[in-house]
Amino acid sequence: MLANFEYESKKLKRGYNNRTLHVNLSEMKISSKPVTERMKSTFTGGRGFNLWLLWNALPENKVTAWDEPENEICISSGPLGGIPIYPGSGKSIALSISPLTGIIVDSNVGGYFGPFLKYSGWDALEIQGKSKTEVIVFVDGDASKVQIDGAAHLPSETHLITEVLADKYGNGNPRSISVVSAGPGAENTLMGCLNFSWYDSTRHIHRHKQAGRGGIGTVLRNKKIKAVVAKHSRPILVESNGPADASLVKELGLAYNQELKSLDPKQNEMSIVGTTHLVNIMNSFDLLPVKNFRYGSDPKAERLSREVFRKKFHKGFDGCWFGCSLACSHGVKDFELETGPYKGQRVFVNGPEYETIAALGSNCGIFDANYVVEMNYYCDVYGLDTISVGTALAFAMECYEMGVINEAVTGGIDLRFGNKEVASEIIHQMAKGEGFGTLIGQGVKRMKHIFAEKYGADSTIMLDIGMESKGLEFSEYVTKESLAQQGGYGLALKGPQHDEAWLIFLDMVHNLMPSFEEKAENLHWFPMWRTWFSLNGLCKLPWNDVVPESNKKTKEPAKVLPHVETYANLFYAVTGKRLSIDEIILQSERVYNFQRIFNLRLGSGIRKYDTVPYRAVGPVTREEYNSHFEDYDRQLKDEVGYDPNKKSTEEKLAALRKFREANYEKLKDAVYKRRGWNSNGVPTLQKVKALGIDFPDVTKLLEKNL
Repeated sequence: MLANFEYESKKLKRGYNNRTLHVNLSEMKISSKPVTERMKSTFTGGRGFNLWLLWNALPENKVTAWDEPENEICISSGPLGGIPIYPGSGKSIALSISPLTGIIVDSNVGGYFGPFLKYSGWDALEIQGKSKTEVIVFVDGDASKVQIDGAAHLPSETHLITEVLADKYGNGNPRSISVVSAGPGAENTLMGCLNFSWYDSTRHIHRHKQAGRGGIGTVLRNKKIKAVVAKHSRPILVESNGPADASLVKELGLAYNQELKSLDPKQNEMSIVGTTHLVNIMNSFDLLPVKNFRYGSDPKAERLSREVFRKKFHKGFDGCWFGCSLACSHGVKDFELETGPYKGQRVFVNGPEYETIAALGSNCGIFDANYVVEMNYYCDVYGLDTISVGTALAFAMECYEMGVINEAVTGGIDLRFGNKEVASEIIHQMAKGEGFGTLIGQGVKRMKHIFAEKYGADSTIMLDIGMESKGLEFSEYVTKESLAQQGGYGLALKGPQHDEAWLIFLDMVHNLMPSFEEKAENLHWFPMWRTWFSLNGLCKLPWNDVVPESNKKTKEPAKVLPHVETYANLFYAVTGKRLSIDEIILQSERVYNFQRIFNLRLGSGIRKYDTVPYRAVGPVTREEYNSHFEDYDRQLKDEVGYDPNKKSTEEKLAALRKFREANYEKLKDAVYKRRGWNSNGVPTLQKVKALGIDFPDVTKLLEKNL
């Protein structure tokens, strides 16, 4: 034991402990901080608390880098988190400065850690500093103490770490332990994920969910943290959260679970196939990324479809928190590994989900479900974000096929699309910090610069096909024909992740927002509403992946307002605060604008960083144009006023590009105006005053940038 801190156990009051836990690894000190009423009213919880804690922890007059001791890893749940009867209430929100982007990254993740931390007495955990030796941070909710232990005895891979620590701290009760860890891939790349564990008491195994985006796992290992552990073995009841109206919480939870059980089998079958149902849908609408987002569909996608995984997934309850009947955390049992250090072993694989299937599969031109399952397993064990891995690998594959790099650069590896043997070798290299995998592990943004500067690649082409924005690799949706989703990716605070806005169908399929103002309104409302889940410790999937049968008759069916009203009622039942839907959006606006300002403090947060590669906007190559030439020719004629007849493909590409890029800039203007930002994408003083986030240091920062 390197440090020890004992605290008084208290009952939660209306969803809050009213204190947060601070761990400084450089000084080996542990302390408690109070949560004020203003902190709750301004930042709500979850991601909001994390932002506020990190904001106050960083030195004011410098831009802090991700690997400096001052950077923190903050983990929180939220006032609605940890309710054992309400679907999707088991979420944790992790936050840090990203190694890939240099700005704030947040990630919403399942597993038991966030609720266990909360019921152990803490509304949030912030870990700062760097240890000189490898350590474990252990929050013992049973004994009301926190300690920092040495970790020299621990293995490196996530699944082994979890097993060892469950035995070490669980006292024969593995379900009482939740572990946050990374793996060797997190040490040797910039795209390390955090694995959050929970114990599957039916299968008698520890399972994991991932806080994948932005490299927070890399920050964890850089601080020499092998694991963060929370222990809580006492029964968790609705009353444990100290709700204002426990009977109403039970009523709402029971009704919501009954609805999910009734409607999910008729709709997306989340409880049976999880998010794999999206493969078929995305492929049908030309939205499935194929070969580095070059195309949106492929006949071979059927090999990765829901029906394939319906047969592979092991039957049984797959909820990553108590009482969630959506139960979408599926897995493959007794899967025999064919590569890597565990070749020949039979393992339980958590997943895959849609994003992993698309990233490691179709986007790399690989249509082999067993390959995807195996690489899913290894990415989790190694602590690698499957989205960044797949998107970075696909970019390198295209560069190889273009001749930008060759086997002399890749170390003799034939890096063609579809070469699954080579792709798996690269992923194992990433974990070991060896070979060409080391370069891919730096991410697309850095690869673009290296390929241009070291190997003479055309910088313009690198910018066009390198699928990253703000330094974060794109998640797995083709956006060429959806201007709104281009904005959803380019304007997202942490980079192109769909958890802020997923507007493709509204825009492209249903054409429900033809004007720039309508797109801007949706690019305001949906990111704010989705932010609200991360403030409260909730999963968004129950909101819109299963919808009431009457929802189609509502004025705005995409918002699933009957469910939004249910969440407002739940917030009232727990906190005693009655909020309208507009007031809920206002809660998120405060946090959302504060995070934008935080990015400004870190050297980003202005218009030029809200760009996307042109491949996200339109066709880059002749092949892309010709694959949909009738549609593109029609747009040139009808919308641009450009006659495509007798024009070369290059001429048509240039005309279409000029039109689409101009539209993207117009969309930025409309969104900035709707959000109350200036033309450079900076929140105005008037806006921050209206939101109540006009703290002196915020005002000072804005005055320098307005």
